[in-house]
Amino acid sequence: MADSFTAQDPAPGPERSRITKRASRARGRRLRVVAALTVVGGLTGTVTSSASFAADDGAPTSPKRQEAAFTSPFTGLPAEKNPVLAVKIDNHKDARPQTALEDADIVGVEKVEGGLGRLFAIYSSHYPESLGPVRSAREYNVEQMRMFQRPALAYSGARAGVVDKIKESPLYGVSHDDHPDAYERGGDHEPPHNLYGHPDKLLAKAQGASEADDIGFRFGAEPGGGTPTDGRTVDYGSSSVSFDWSSEEDRWLASFDGEPAKGTSGKLLGGKTVIIQKTDMPPDSSGETPYIETVGSGEATVLRDGKAFETKWQRKSATGDTTYTLSNGKRMPFDPGQVWLVYQER
Repeated sequence: MADSFTAQDPAPGPERSRITKRASRARGRRLRVVAALTVVGGLTGTVTSSASFAADDGAPTSPKRQEAAFTSPFTGLPAEKNPVLAVKIDNHKDARPQTALEDADIVGVEKVEGGLGRLFAIYSSHYPESLGPVRSAREYNVEQMRMFQRPALAYSGARAGVVDKIKESPLYGVSHDDHPDAYERGGDHEPPHNLYGHPDKLLAKAQGASEADDIGFRFGAEPGGGTPTDGRTVDYGSSSVSFDWSSEEDRWLASFDGEPAKGTSGKLLGGKTVIIQKTDMPPDSSGETPYIETVGSGEATVLRDGKAFETKWQRKSATGDTTYTLSNGKRMPFDPGQVWLVYQER
Protein backbone atom coordinates (compact mmCIF):
# COMPACT_ATOMS: atom_id res chain seq x y z
CA MET A 1 0.00 0.00 0.00
CA ALA A 2 1.46 3.36 -0.96
CA ASP A 3 2.43 5.81 1.76
CA SER A 4 -0.31 8.41 1.66
CA PHE A 5 2.12 11.00 2.96
CA THR A 6 4.60 10.66 0.11
CA ALA A 7 3.57 14.09 -1.13
CA GLN A 8 4.77 15.60 2.13
CA ASP A 9 8.37 14.68 1.43
CA PRO A 10 10.29 17.08 -0.84
CA ALA A 11 11.53 15.76 -4.14
CA PRO A 12 15.10 16.12 -5.43
CA GLY A 13 15.80 19.04 -5.76
CA PRO A 14 45.49 26.75 16.99
CA GLU A 15 47.71 27.99 14.69
CA ARG A 16 49.45 26.28 17.41
CA SER A 17 50.70 29.16 19.41
CA ARG A 18 54.13 28.72 20.93
CA ILE A 19 54.75 30.82 24.02
CA THR A 20 58.38 31.43 24.88
CA LYS A 21 59.10 32.40 28.44
CA ARG A 22 62.15 34.65 28.45
CA ALA A 23 63.28 35.15 32.01
CA SER A 24 65.52 38.03 32.76
CA ARG A 25 69.06 37.03 33.70
CA ALA A 26 68.93 39.69 36.43
CA ARG A 27 66.10 37.79 38.05
CA GLY A 28 67.74 34.41 37.41
CA ARG A 29 64.49 32.57 37.78
CA ARG A 30 62.99 29.91 35.59
CA LEU A 31 59.67 28.07 35.65
CA ARG A 32 60.14 24.33 35.60
CA VAL A 33 57.20 22.20 34.56
CA VAL A 34 56.99 18.49 35.08
CA ALA A 35 53.76 16.88 33.92
CA ALA A 36 52.69 13.30 34.05
CA LEU A 37 49.47 11.82 32.84
CA THR A 38 48.41 8.56 34.36
CA VAL A 39 45.47 6.56 33.09
CA VAL A 40 43.96 4.32 35.72
CA GLY A 41 41.26 1.70 35.81
CA GLY A 42 40.68 0.57 32.23
CA LEU A 43 37.37 -1.08 33.04
CA THR A 44 35.95 1.93 34.84
CA GLY A 45 37.29 4.41 32.34
CA THR A 46 38.62 6.65 35.13
CA VAL A 47 41.28 9.06 33.98
CA THR A 48 43.62 10.70 36.47
CA SER A 49 45.74 13.62 35.37
CA SER A 50 48.66 14.14 37.69
CA ALA A 51 50.54 17.34 36.92
CA SER A 52 53.23 18.78 39.18
CA PHE A 53 54.16 22.41 38.60
CA ALA A 54 57.44 23.18 40.37
CA ALA A 55 57.74 26.91 40.90
CA ASP A 56 60.75 28.85 42.18
CA ASP A 57 60.19 27.60 45.72
CA GLY A 58 60.04 23.99 44.52
CA ALA A 59 56.54 23.38 46.02
CA PRO A 60 54.35 21.26 43.71
CA THR A 61 50.65 21.87 43.35
CA SER A 62 48.14 19.12 44.13
CA PRO A 63 47.22 16.66 41.32
CA LYS A 64 44.20 17.48 39.17
CA ARG A 65 41.60 14.71 38.83
CA GLN A 66 39.24 14.48 35.87
CA GLU A 67 35.79 12.94 36.06
CA ALA A 68 35.24 9.32 35.05
CA ALA A 69 34.33 8.66 31.44
CA PHE A 70 30.71 9.42 30.56
CA THR A 71 28.28 6.51 30.35
CA SER A 72 25.53 6.91 27.78
CA PRO A 73 22.06 7.01 29.37
CA PHE A 74 20.76 5.58 26.09
CA THR A 75 22.99 2.48 25.82
CA GLY A 76 24.70 2.04 29.20
CA LEU A 77 28.08 2.03 27.42
CA PRO A 78 31.04 4.43 27.65
CA ALA A 79 30.55 7.34 25.27
CA GLU A 80 31.21 10.99 24.68
CA LYS A 81 28.57 13.37 25.99
CA ASN A 82 27.23 14.84 22.78
CA PRO A 83 24.11 16.64 21.58
CA VAL A 84 21.11 14.48 20.71
CA LEU A 85 20.17 14.11 17.06
CA ALA A 86 16.79 12.52 16.33
CA VAL A 87 16.08 11.51 12.74
CA LYS A 88 12.88 10.29 11.08
CA ILE A 89 13.86 7.28 8.96
CA ASP A 90 11.94 5.77 6.05
CA ASN A 91 10.92 2.11 6.36
CA HIS A 92 9.00 1.67 3.13
CA LYS A 93 10.13 -1.44 1.27
CA ASP A 94 11.64 0.81 -1.41
CA ALA A 95 13.76 2.58 1.22
CA ARG A 96 15.54 -0.54 2.40
CA PRO A 97 18.31 -1.12 3.23
CA GLN A 98 18.73 1.93 5.43
CA THR A 99 22.02 3.65 6.12
CA ALA A 100 23.62 3.86 9.59
CA LEU A 101 20.78 2.51 11.74
CA GLU A 102 23.37 0.26 13.33
CA ASP A 103 25.18 3.39 14.56
CA ALA A 104 22.17 4.73 16.49
CA ASP A 105 21.88 4.54 20.27
CA ILE A 106 18.13 3.95 20.02
CA VAL A 107 15.98 2.82 17.09
CA GLY A 108 12.23 3.38 17.34
CA VAL A 109 9.46 1.71 15.35
CA GLU A 110 6.18 3.60 14.87
CA LYS A 111 2.83 2.98 13.25
CA VAL A 112 1.70 5.55 10.69
CA GLU A 113 -1.30 5.85 8.36
CA GLY A 114 -2.41 2.86 6.30
CA GLY A 115 -0.93 0.37 8.76
CA LEU A 116 2.58 1.18 7.59
CA GLY A 117 5.65 1.57 9.78
CA ARG A 118 8.13 4.40 10.14
CA LEU A 119 11.36 4.56 12.14
CA PHE A 120 13.20 7.11 14.19
CA ALA A 121 16.84 6.92 15.22
CA ILE A 122 18.60 8.65 18.10
CA TYR A 123 22.28 9.48 17.70
CA SER A 124 24.51 10.86 20.43
CA SER A 125 27.33 8.48 21.42
CA HIS A 126 28.81 8.92 17.96
CA TYR A 127 27.64 10.09 14.56
CA PRO A 128 27.96 8.41 11.18
CA GLU A 129 29.02 10.35 8.09
CA SER A 130 25.53 10.12 6.61
CA LEU A 131 22.20 8.51 7.51
CA GLY A 132 18.80 7.84 6.07
CA PRO A 133 16.70 7.75 4.03
CA VAL A 134 15.10 10.67 5.88
CA ARG A 135 11.31 11.05 5.72
CA SER A 136 8.47 13.10 7.14
CA ALA A 137 7.55 13.95 10.72
CA ARG A 138 4.25 13.28 12.46
CA GLU A 139 2.24 15.24 15.01
CA TYR A 140 3.08 12.94 17.94
CA ASN A 141 6.82 13.37 17.36
CA VAL A 142 6.72 16.78 19.08
CA GLU A 143 5.59 15.38 22.44
CA GLN A 144 7.52 12.15 21.97
CA MET A 145 10.89 13.80 21.33
CA ARG A 146 10.57 16.08 24.35
CA MET A 147 11.79 13.12 26.41
CA PHE A 148 15.22 14.17 25.10
CA GLN A 149 14.50 17.76 26.23
CA ARG A 150 15.60 19.91 23.25
CA PRO A 151 17.11 17.60 20.62
CA ALA A 152 17.73 18.36 16.97
CA LEU A 153 14.97 16.73 14.90
CA ALA A 154 15.86 15.98 11.28
CA TYR A 155 12.95 15.30 8.95
CA SER A 156 11.80 15.77 5.39
CA GLY A 157 8.33 17.22 4.98
CA ALA A 158 5.19 17.15 7.10
CA ARG A 159 1.67 18.55 7.10
CA ALA A 160 1.56 22.31 7.53
CA GLY A 161 0.02 21.91 10.98
CA VAL A 162 2.81 19.55 12.06
CA VAL A 163 5.50 21.92 10.80
CA ASP A 164 3.90 24.72 12.81
CA LYS A 165 3.87 22.58 15.95
CA ILE A 166 7.55 21.73 15.52
CA LYS A 167 8.49 25.37 15.01
CA GLU A 168 6.45 26.44 18.03
CA SER A 169 7.99 23.71 20.22
CA PRO A 170 11.36 23.74 22.05
CA LEU A 171 12.68 21.19 19.53
CA TYR A 172 15.31 22.24 17.01
CA GLY A 173 13.57 21.25 13.81
CA VAL A 174 16.04 20.81 10.95
CA SER A 175 13.86 20.05 7.96
CA HIS A 176 14.96 19.44 4.40
CA ASP A 177 12.65 22.26 3.31
CA ASP A 178 14.42 24.84 5.48
CA HIS A 179 17.96 23.43 5.41
CA PRO A 180 18.54 21.59 2.11
CA ASP A 181 22.30 22.06 2.41
CA ALA A 182 22.34 19.57 5.31
CA TYR A 183 20.99 16.83 3.03
CA GLU A 184 21.68 15.23 -0.31
CA ARG A 185 19.96 12.90 -2.76
CA GLY A 186 21.86 9.75 -3.63
CA GLY A 187 22.15 6.01 -3.31
CA ASP A 188 20.28 3.33 -5.21
CA HIS A 189 16.74 4.21 -4.14
CA GLU A 190 14.25 6.19 -6.19
CA PRO A 191 12.79 9.47 -4.88
CA PRO A 192 11.43 10.14 -2.32
CA HIS A 193 13.31 7.26 -0.66
CA ASN A 194 16.79 8.59 -1.40
CA LEU A 195 17.31 11.59 0.90
CA TYR A 196 20.27 11.36 3.28
CA GLY A 197 21.33 13.70 6.08
CA HIS A 198 24.80 14.60 7.32
CA PRO A 199 24.94 14.78 11.15
CA ASP A 200 27.67 17.43 11.24
CA LYS A 201 25.62 19.76 9.05
CA LEU A 202 22.34 18.93 10.81
CA LEU A 203 23.77 19.68 14.25
CA ALA A 204 25.36 22.89 12.96
CA LYS A 205 21.77 24.10 12.46
CA ALA A 206 20.90 23.28 16.09
CA GLN A 207 23.69 24.80 18.14
CA GLY A 208 21.71 24.63 21.39
CA ALA A 209 20.61 21.01 21.12
CA SER A 210 20.50 19.16 24.45
CA GLU A 211 23.24 16.72 25.35
CA ALA A 212 22.40 13.12 26.21
CA ASP A 213 20.81 12.85 29.64
CA ASP A 214 18.69 10.45 31.68
CA ILE A 215 15.43 9.46 29.97
CA GLY A 216 14.53 6.67 32.38
CA PHE A 217 16.51 3.75 30.99
CA ARG A 218 18.42 1.60 33.47
CA PHE A 219 21.13 -0.90 32.59
CA GLY A 220 22.52 -3.85 34.51
CA ALA A 221 22.62 -7.59 35.02
CA GLU A 222 19.71 -9.74 33.92
CA PRO A 223 17.07 -9.85 36.66
CA GLY A 224 15.44 -13.00 37.92
CA GLY A 225 12.33 -14.32 36.24
CA GLY A 226 11.55 -13.73 32.61
CA THR A 227 10.13 -16.17 30.12
CA PRO A 228 12.46 -17.80 27.58
CA THR A 229 11.36 -16.79 24.09
CA ASP A 230 12.68 -17.14 20.56
CA GLY A 231 11.17 -13.89 19.40
CA ARG A 232 8.24 -11.51 19.05
CA THR A 233 6.39 -9.80 16.20
CA VAL A 234 4.44 -6.52 16.14
CA ASP A 235 1.99 -6.28 13.23
CA TYR A 236 0.67 -2.89 12.06
CA GLY A 237 -1.58 -4.34 9.36
CA SER A 238 0.32 -3.38 6.21
CA SER A 239 3.73 -3.90 7.76
CA SER A 240 5.37 -5.78 10.60
CA VAL A 241 8.57 -5.90 12.59
CA SER A 242 9.96 -9.03 14.25
CA PHE A 243 12.83 -9.79 16.60
CA ASP A 244 14.49 -13.19 16.83
CA TRP A 245 16.98 -14.09 19.52
CA SER A 246 20.44 -14.98 18.26
CA SER A 247 22.56 -16.69 20.88
CA GLU A 248 25.48 -16.55 18.46
CA GLU A 249 25.34 -12.75 18.21
CA ASP A 250 23.92 -12.33 21.73
CA ARG A 251 21.26 -9.89 20.52
CA TRP A 252 17.82 -9.66 18.94
CA LEU A 253 17.94 -9.61 15.14
CA ALA A 254 15.28 -7.50 13.45
CA SER A 255 13.15 -8.37 10.43
CA PHE A 256 10.91 -6.04 8.43
CA ASP A 257 7.85 -7.65 6.82
CA GLY A 258 9.36 -11.09 7.34
CA GLU A 259 12.73 -10.30 5.76
CA PRO A 260 15.96 -9.95 7.77
CA ALA A 261 16.73 -6.26 8.26
CA LYS A 262 20.11 -5.18 6.97
CA GLY A 263 21.93 -1.89 6.62
CA THR A 264 23.67 -0.68 3.47
CA SER A 265 26.84 -1.84 5.25
CA GLY A 266 25.52 -5.39 4.98
CA LYS A 267 25.30 -5.72 8.76
CA LEU A 268 22.21 -7.33 10.25
CA LEU A 269 20.17 -4.88 12.30
CA GLY A 270 19.05 -5.55 15.84
CA GLY A 271 19.58 -4.62 19.46
CA LYS A 272 20.62 -5.97 22.83
CA THR A 273 17.31 -4.85 24.34
CA VAL A 274 13.90 -4.53 22.69
CA ILE A 275 11.01 -2.68 24.36
CA ILE A 276 7.51 -3.38 23.07
CA GLN A 277 5.53 -0.53 24.59
CA LYS A 278 1.75 -0.88 24.43
CA THR A 279 -0.16 2.39 24.18
CA ASP A 280 -3.21 4.10 22.70
CA MET A 281 -3.08 5.40 19.13
CA PRO A 282 -6.15 7.54 18.44
CA PRO A 283 -6.30 9.60 15.19
CA ASP A 284 -4.32 12.84 15.24
CA SER A 285 -5.78 16.19 14.20
CA SER A 286 -5.69 15.12 10.53
CA GLY A 287 -7.98 12.21 11.29
CA GLU A 288 -5.77 9.93 9.23
CA THR A 289 -2.56 9.36 11.14
CA PRO A 290 -2.35 7.53 14.50
CA TYR A 291 -1.30 9.72 17.40
CA ILE A 292 1.05 7.54 19.45
CA GLU A 293 0.52 8.47 23.10
CA THR A 294 3.88 8.43 24.87
CA VAL A 295 2.74 10.26 28.01
CA GLY A 296 0.74 8.04 30.33
CA SER A 297 1.21 4.46 31.47
CA GLY A 298 0.63 0.90 30.40
CA GLU A 299 2.21 -2.48 29.84
CA ALA A 300 5.53 -3.13 28.14
CA THR A 301 7.37 -6.32 27.27
CA VAL A 302 11.15 -6.04 27.52
CA LEU A 303 13.25 -8.55 25.59
CA ARG A 304 16.82 -9.25 26.69
CA ASP A 305 19.13 -12.28 26.90
CA GLY A 306 16.66 -14.55 25.14
CA LYS A 307 13.86 -13.82 27.63
CA ALA A 308 10.72 -11.69 27.83
CA PHE A 309 10.06 -9.62 30.94
CA GLU A 310 6.64 -8.11 31.61
CA THR A 311 6.84 -4.56 32.95
CA LYS A 312 4.80 -1.41 33.48
CA TRP A 313 5.82 1.80 31.71
CA GLN A 314 5.05 5.29 32.95
CA ARG A 315 5.78 8.80 31.73
CA LYS A 316 4.11 11.58 33.69
CA SER A 317 4.83 14.51 31.38
CA ALA A 318 6.36 15.39 28.03
CA THR A 319 9.64 16.31 29.71
CA GLY A 320 9.53 13.39 32.13
CA ASP A 321 11.42 10.12 32.03
CA THR A 322 9.81 6.90 30.86
CA THR A 323 10.26 4.25 33.54
CA TYR A 324 9.91 0.47 33.11
CA THR A 325 9.11 -1.37 36.33
CA LEU A 326 8.96 -5.07 37.16
CA SER A 327 6.16 -6.62 39.21
CA ASN A 328 8.36 -6.48 42.32
CA GLY A 329 8.53 -2.70 42.03
CA LYS A 330 12.15 -2.60 40.86
CA ARG A 331 13.27 -0.87 37.69
CA MET A 332 13.83 -3.20 34.74
CA PRO A 333 17.54 -3.26 33.84
CA PHE A 334 18.38 -3.32 30.14
CA ASP A 335 21.31 -5.14 28.57
CA PRO A 336 23.95 -2.52 27.67
CA GLY A 337 23.97 -1.79 23.95
CA GLN A 338 21.61 -0.54 21.29
CA VAL A 339 17.96 -0.35 22.36
CA TRP A 340 14.96 -0.79 20.05
CA LEU A 341 11.68 0.80 21.14
CA VAL A 342 8.57 -0.51 19.38
CA TYR A 343 5.15 1.05 19.89
CA GLN A 344 2.25 -1.38 19.77
CA GLU A 345 -1.43 -0.41 19.86
CA ARG A 346 -3.23 -1.83 22.87
